[in-house]
Amino acid sequence: MCGIVGYTGPKPAFAFLIDGLKRLEYRGYDSAGISLLNGDSVLTVKSIGKVVNLEAKRPTGERKMHTGIAHTRWATHGIPSERNAHPHTDEKGQFAVVHNGIIENHADLRKRLEAAGHKFASDTDSEVIPHLIEEFYNGDLAEAVAAALRQISGTYGIAVISSKDPDTIITARLGSPIVIGLGKDANMVASDVTALVTYTRDVIYLNDGEMAILTPSKVELRTLANVPVQRQASQVSWEISADGKGAYDHYMLKEIYEQPESVENSIRGRLNFKAANAVLSGLNLTPREMAQINRIVVAACGSSFHAGLVGSYYFEDISGIPASVEQAAEFRYRNPIIEPNTLVLPISQSGETADTLAAVREAVNKGAIVASLCNVVGSTIARESGRGIYLHAGPEISVASTKAFTCQVTVLLMLALLLGRNRRLNHEWGENLVREIEAIPDLLREVLKQAPRIEQIAKATAHANDLFYIGRGCLYPAALEGALKLKEISYVHAEGYHAAELKHGPIALLEPSVPVVALCNNIPGKDKMLGNIQECCARKAPIIAVVSGDDDCCDKFTDSIIRVPESSRFVAPITTVVALQIFAYYFARERGCEIDQPRNLAKSVTVE
Repeated sequence: MCGIVGYTGPKPAFAFLIDGLKRLEYRGYDSAGISLLNGDSVLTVKSIGKVVNLEAKRPTGERKMHTGIAHTRWATHGIPSERNAHPHTDEKGQFAVVHNGIIENHADLRKRLEAAGHKFASDTDSEVIPHLIEEFYNGDLAEAVAAALRQISGTYGIAVISSKDPDTIITARLGSPIVIGLGKDANMVASDVTALVTYTRDVIYLNDGEMAILTPSKVELRTLANVPVQRQASQVSWEISADGKGAYDHYMLKEIYEQPESVENSIRGRLNFKAANAVLSGLNLTPREMAQINRIVVAACGSSFHAGLVGSYYFEDISGIPASVEQAAEFRYRNPIIEPNTLVLPISQSGETADTLAAVREAVNKGAIVASLCNVVGSTIARESGRGIYLHAGPEISVASTKAFTCQVTVLLMLALLLGRNRRLNHEWGENLVREIEAIPDLLREVLKQAPRIEQIAKATAHANDLFYIGRGCLYPAALEGALKLKEISYVHAEGYHAAELKHGPIALLEPSVPVVALCNNIPGKDKMLGNIQECCARKAPIIAVVSGDDDCCDKFTDSIIRVPESSRFVAPITTVVALQIFAYYFARERGCEIDQPRNLAKSVTVE
């Protein structure tokens, strides 16, 4: 969600911080700010809107300022404005703080601080932190920060600088990610490793309840109770392409076209053709332990939730294991029944989704087997799950998830194969499924060849302000995901429904101005879908049909036909969703929408 960057070292900090903020722009934000140590004072600059607006406020003499912190804010408490933008300072401007997360007891803290004479300048919850630090400061900045944080209920990832402690940054986390970058005669901090990878490959991930003291020459880790912490640095293996979007107009389009390669990376080394099985070593379960799994619960949000829904069909159809999908935000609050042989699968692209992380902790506390599906190596969910499967989708910059979704579904299919071969799936069936999985990247390449035709359909439909997406079986989650993509980047009302649910109320809304995207692939349920399409036609709703290969089943209903390659019902959601991603992209582009950074949205939702 919000982005944090900090630097202390020999180089001018302003340029580093601006570059870091730009690398975090994909997370979504409404304002930005920087604080720099300027001799015996703190210089703070803020702006509304894009980071370029902040860059234009480059302060005089900034090249002599070598320590600073910066932030991109996504509004929670208080409207987007300069006064609410981070960094926040105490009244005297001695302590500057950037903060991700939510302070739940900020109202009580603010009331107490105001009674003690503190004056606040913003509407945010975050501003209580520098005032608390000032309250506790007694010559030791780290201890003052720790004392302030011990007063706080809620979540935080913070970075602090002070005019009283030159060349020093204090950082800490509880529920909101912080990563420290180790450089030569310089050290850095960020909320996302994306901001650091062009400067260093050596990073340290903070755990909850930990803080770090950064100077140009060293990094010291300790708990808030002042207990020293020793941790080896991790190596970051991936990188952001130097050419950014390359020849593409948007990151989203680039990432759509990267999906054949990203799925290949997810599959690589994980298919055993001889054994007709999948190899998922990160799962770290013996065959006996897998055989004892009697239930699977997926916990996820957004696109990951939809991927989990597809996976639930896989687990029941292929593995023969009852499966359910829980909205991660509800998981710990509804007191779920988790038995010892329940496998809980948290799914998160970033590995930092706050609701999903809470679900992980609840599942661990209830004694479940927890295995996460994450894209970011070293992320909090991956670490706290203890076992899991990395997606290897590569960096995903656009807010709207594309390649992470298709990699999630592909990994879920491989996991279903593994569990199935452990149980009832014979060698022949396993071999067929292995071949299907291996073919997914080439099938996606075939879908991408349809982009010009999909673009035409999208442009012809872009006048619509309401759309329905309908599907059956494992294409029902594909309908949900297709509708979500359109909502995210075009701001158009779109709803996904199980096709059978249409006549239980939503059909009342159909009329000539409401197109229906009908997923009519050549898989079980197709005949009933054709009946649903006729119901829509009877209400004069325009039909956009997704069909398999050269199937002419929908030719009599519509000219707006999107063709995806023939495949089994297990692969159909993957190819279909890619086609719907392309449709959403060109629909939004025709309407002139901001595609990579949609309004009000953030890439990684790190607050509940």
